[in-house]
Amino acid sequence: MSLRFTIEELSEYVEEIFPQIKDDFEILEISELGSRVRLNVTFKHLRPGNTVSGPSIFYLVDCSAYMAVCANLGKEALAVTTNCSIDFMRKPAGEKDLIAICELLKVGQSLVVADSKVYSDGIEKPVARATITYSIPPKI
Repeated sequence: MSLRFTIEELSEYVEEIFPQIKDDFEILEISELGSRVRLNVTFKHLRPGNTVSGPSIFYLVDCSAYMAVCANLGKEALAVTTNCSIDFMRKPAGEKDLIAICELLKVGQSLVVADSKVYSDGIEKPVARATITYSIPPKI
């Protein structure tokens, strides 16, 4: 399977269909195996205790998986998350961006299953790990 987008093309496509997330993410890498995506952490992503909120971590996991799906399958605006399970393992550093490394485990006709590890930028141990499943709309 070959990639359907370059990083630049994928960034433009995501911005086109989700203009509200502009400036939140930077796609660092895409491949047939997955993606590496940065969440540009700002005040809106923080919670008390100067840490990144759980919903912001889900936001990163979900978007990085969606970007990996699109990079491999093409324009799938209607692909939707059907399941996500997140383990929060340690407190993220509030002043650091988060990096999700998303690995595609199964790319099928109707489902994509991915595993994602989330890191505070520059810190070796992950702050969270997630398994996420996307449903792919049928071809008509």
